Formats: sequence, structure tokens, C-alpha cells
Amino acid sequence: MISLKALLIRDVRIAVRIGGGALMGVLFFLSIVTLTPFALGPDLKLLARIGPAILWIGALLASLLALDRLFAADHEDGSLDLILMGRAPLELVVAAKALAHWLTTGLPLVIASPILGLILNLDANAIAAVAATLLVGTPALTYMGTIGAALAVTLRRGGLLLPVLVLPLTIPVLIFGVAAANAAAGGTVSFAAPFTILCALTLMSIVVGPFAAAAALRAGME
Repeated sequence: MISLKALLIRDVRIAVRIGGGALMGVLFFLSIVTLTPFALGPDLKLLARIGPAILWIGALLASLLALDRLFAADHEDGSLDLILMGRAPLELVVAAKALAHWLTTGLPLVIASPILGLILNLDANAIAAVAATLLVGTPALTYMGTIGAALAVTLRRGGLLLPVLVLPLTIPVLIFGVAAANAAAGGTVSFAAPFTILCALTLMSIVVGPFAAAAALRAGME
């Protein structure tokens, strides 16, 4: 447990030090949200209607920015070999690194979403619903992303393939995240149903993601 805690703190400090986690993700998130009104025009009702989808798509794309560095940096400096040979279970190591990635990339997106929701003319209920769904759903994006990151780390120019590998896995999370946010904003479906499914997807990804990523790392590094 001590080694996993040290690994978590190390990854968080590295992400904060290089400035490529929270800052880059939030700026990319902000760029998508601010450019959308220019593309759609000054239709406030249209922005309010599709606002949750815009925020979710922005958060999804922003969360992919730093995924290619999840294992690549350790692979380049040789730390990944030490991790594979260490006594700590590789699945728990992957889970700890994914948690560090979410704390430095996913959580800042959740915090920034209420402010960006105002730009899209969302009301208070819709803003709260989007923030709640992102808080629950972004960990699923990260833990599913570990599978693609693990597969890409052993491939030449694997970072280019990472979005292709990860995006299909995130479609269910995107669908139910947007559905729950729209339901809270006045849709015909109850908020509880899609939100519960979103929670289930996140729990499943937290369990399945580290095991699949660990298996990919073992197979790729042999």
C-alpha cells in the first residue's frame, strides 16, 4: 500500500510540474465550448438544448489529451520495467496511475464545467446535472483509456492509435452521460435511470480496465 501511495503522489506531482494535465485539458475544454457558439450562431435556445452534449464531448476529447503519457513516460525512462518486476500487483499499480491521471485531468474538467455551462446558456438544474454526470462518468473515461494506453505504449507511434482504440469504448459512457444531463434539464426520461447506468459503467470500468491494461502491458513488454 505504501508503494502504491508513493506512486500515486509521484504521478500527481509529475503531472502538476510539467503542466500538461489540468491546464492543457481545461484550456482545450474551454476552446471547444467557446468556439461552439460561433459555429452555431446566437441561438440561445439551441445552445441550451445541446449544451450538455457539447460539454460531454469536450470533456471526452480533453481527457484523451494526456492519456498517451500514462505509461509512455515510464516506458521511456525504464520505470515501467521496474514496475512490472515489482512486488505490487500490476493491476493495482495501473489503478493507482489511472487515479492520478483522473485527479490531474478529469477532476479539473468537472470543476470547470459549471462555469462553461453558463457560456452555453444552461440553467442551474442542467449545470448541476452535467457536473454530477461528469463527476461520475469521467473516471470511466480514464479507466477505459488505460486499456488503449497500455496497448499503445508498446507500439511504434502508438499515441496516434490511442484515440482509435479508446473512443469506441467510451461511446456508452457518452450516451448515458448526455441522456442523464438532458433528463435533469427537462427531458421526458427520468434522471435516475441513465444516471444509474452511468454509475454501473464507471464501476465496471474501474474493475475491468486495470486488469485488461495489466494484461496488455505484460503481453506487450515480454
